[in-house]
This record gives sequence, C-alpha cells and structure tokens, in this order.
Amino acid sequence: MKTFLALLLFVKLVGAAEPRPNILFLCIDDQNDWIGHLGGHPLVKTPNIDALAARGTTFLNAHCQAPICNPSRTSVLFGLRPSTTGIYGLEPTPRTHPDLRSQLSLPQYFAAHGYHTYATGKIYHLGTKAGGPPKLAEFDSIGGFGGVGSSPPKKLVGPTPMDNNKLVDWGVWPLDNDDTKKGDYKVATWIEQQIRDAPTDQPFFIAAGFFLPHVPCYATQKWFDLYPDDDSVLPTILENDRDDVPHFSWYLDWHLSSPRLKWVRENNQWRNLVRSYLASTSFVDAQVGRLLKTLTETGRDKNTIVVLWGDHGWHLGEKGITGKHTLWERSTRVPLIFAGPGVKGGQRLLSPAELLDIFPTLIDLTKIPANAKLEGLSLMPQLRDATARRERPAITTHNQGNHGIRSERWRYIRYADGSEELYDMVADPREWHNLATKPEHAAVIAEHKKWLPKIDLPPAVGSAKRVLTYDAKTDTAVWDGKPVKRTDPIPE
Repeated sequence: MKTFLALLLFVKLVGAAEPRPNILFLCIDDQNDWIGHLGGHPLVKTPNIDALAARGTTFLNAHCQAPICNPSRTSVLFGLRPSTTGIYGLEPTPRTHPDLRSQLSLPQYFAAHGYHTYATGKIYHLGTKAGGPPKLAEFDSIGGFGGVGSSPPKKLVGPTPMDNNKLVDWGVWPLDNDDTKKGDYKVATWIEQQIRDAPTDQPFFIAAGFFLPHVPCYATQKWFDLYPDDDSVLPTILENDRDDVPHFSWYLDWHLSSPRLKWVRENNQWRNLVRSYLASTSFVDAQVGRLLKTLTETGRDKNTIVVLWGDHGWHLGEKGITGKHTLWERSTRVPLIFAGPGVKGGQRLLSPAELLDIFPTLIDLTKIPANAKLEGLSLMPQLRDATARRERPAITTHNQGNHGIRSERWRYIRYADGSEELYDMVADPREWHNLATKPEHAAVIAEHKKWLPKIDLPPAVGSAKRVLTYDAKTDTAVWDGKPVKRTDPIPE
C-alpha cells in the first residue's frame, strides 16, 4: 500500500506542471446501437447524442469486451481484457482481484497526473466503487449512486420467468410525469453542478454513469409518446433464427432473468418492452443534452474532451431472446464517440474499435505519460484521420473459450467446445445466415481465428455469478455452479 501511495504522489507532482484539457466521461448502461446516428432502429430519437457525434468522431463499428456489466466496465477502467483477468461475471470486483488491487484505474491514473476526478451514477458495476481494497478512493469527489430512482410498489409486468428478478420490469413510471424523481436525472443534475463549480486552474475528469435503458426501464409518459403504440416499433426478426447456430450458444444465457422472445410474445409484452427501451433511451439522451448544454454555457466546451460509450448492447427479441450475454452484434455493438480538443469533427468510421481503446486514447489526447500495462490501442490516428488503418479487429469475450472477432466486414464466433459461426456483416447485417460450415469461407475463418486471445484464463478466484465453464472431456457446461448437458431442455 505504501508503494502504491508513493507512486500516486510522485506522478501527481510530475503531471501537475502542464495544463490539460478537461474530460467528460459519459457511460450508458445496456445501450445497444438504437441511437440515431448508428441507425440501429429507424424510429429512435436521440438528437443530443447525434449532435455530439456530428461535431466529433463516431465509431460505427465499436464493440464491448464483454456483454455483461462487471467485466466490461473492468476492462474499460483497467485496460485489460476479461480473458487476461479472468473476470467474466458479476464477481470478483476489480479490487478483490489480486492482480488489480494495486493497479491504478483510469480515474486514478488521471488523478495521478493532475486531474481532479468526479463521478456519480454507475461507472463501475458497483457505481463509483471498484469494490474492496485498496482504501484509496477511485474518485476525488463522489455524488450519490443514481440507479433506478422512483420505483412502483410492485412490478408493472407481473412475475417473469427464471428467478422473477425485481429488476426485470418496464413500463410507464412515475405516473405523474416527474422526471426529477429518476436516478439518471439526479446524476445529470449533480454533474451539471460540478461542471459549473470546478476550479479553472486544475483540469477535471468528470464521469457520469447513466443507468437506463437497463431494466427496469421505466420512463414517464412523455418519452413513450415519442413512439407509436403499434408493431412498427418492433425489431425485424427471423423466426427460428437459431436453427443454424451451435447449441453451445444457448449456454451463454442459460438461466438468466431476462425473458425469452416466446414469453414476451405470449404475455403481450414485446411491444411494451421495446417502447420502454426506446423511451428510456430518449430520456437518457436528454440528460446527455443537459450536460453538453452546461459545457457550452460555461465556456468549458472549448477545452473539454467528451467521450460517450455504452458498456454493452441488448437484445429485444433478436435471436429469440431479450437481454445481453451473447457474442452477436446486438450484444456487442455500442456507441463510442469522441469530441473536443484533438478530435476531428464530422467523422464516421467503419473500422473496428473496442472499449478497451478508451483508456490509451484519453492518455494520448491529454498528452499525459503512456501506461504500458494497457492492452487497448489508442484511437488517436483515427481521431485525426478517418482513413487511418486499424491494426486489429474488435474482440469480445464471454467466459473462458468463447470469443467474438469483429472486423470491418465479418463477425467470427468460436465457442469453448470448438463450434463456430461466421457472418458477412455487409450482406447479412442481422446475422441470419451462419456461413461457418461453407468451405469457401475457410480462409476468412483462418484469418479471424488468428486474433483469438492468446491469454484465455479460467474464471478468477471469487467468481460466483453469471459464470460459465466447460469440461471438454465430459462435454459438460457448468453455469453458475450447476452442470448443463446438451440433452437438457433449453429454458423458456
């Protein structure tokens, strides 16, 4: 601990000499590509995020490192892949992981180089806390954890399958149309105040973590009114879409709280869920707009780098499920936007990018010393020139041995049992036709297979929730400690 604190003090003194641009770090939970400028849904309304994208550089082909909160956020904030740390599920948290206890997180790294760091809402899986030791705060100034905010006395949609998790709910709430009761509204209010009050003689790193459109995705009526109450809001799907995918794909979301498409259809909840997600997305967009407006009103927009990202995507019926926990586009594709000093405006890039790239990119943009421990690639070349070549595809991992490789044209998936999927994302953007068994695509598979992580650790000590392991000798998957055989019926 003494060594850790001494390092922090040393680099803080070294980094304090030169003024740096501010950073506004905006994270949205469970936000897929249903954002206007990403074209994920034809009816979605996100004018503020779209305006940010227009004045900055947006990565149209950006992907998370893991389709679940804790490992995804850990990879962003510590710059390491899930396959490197073994953090695949909701536990362990970064600070209970032996190799991360003494490592500087992204906010701590910037604090060490002269930044005052602020945060509120969901930044880590546990909010503003990485969990466990060391006692050193992750941020200098912390607001309350936003979360859901006002909740109805009982679930609006009634009991749901699996464990009837109270978070698996959606609909109109609060009924009095008062958005100030919502956790994300309070997050934006606190961040607005910090932007206004932050001293001008020290750069700030301000992080706002928005909970919505994560379930329970409650929104007030005015946001629902943006979307028609008819089936035009539903995503386009292919019935029996999973007939040509490996059985192993089911193991990744075997026993989860999120209901299958079959349930939301039979219970007349599909349209309600989709409208709730869209309404929540538009509500969060408005909170982002409040923060961008505050930057402009204070004149801080001219010297503030804004980075906006989502921790992973979310299915709303595609592939027969709702929720995340897959290696398909709907789970992995996320918004990723940089704007401000050092970023060329009006750029839209199709080259792949990873959330892992945020940490090294912010280092380059602010010109603080490099961090050799990071596994991501700086996107600085692309922020200056959209034609700059990217060295590698984006890689998403969901438990040991399960990886998705996304290049500009292709998505390749390899599961722990060796089964595979391949999709031509230009000809088949909805991933309806698995080409992995076609001999003519053997060379494409071989090229993408080269990017499978060389380090692929088993689950870290302390892993307990949402973790899958596979024993090839017995062909048995173990989900949250319970064995699953191929002959077991797929949960509905």
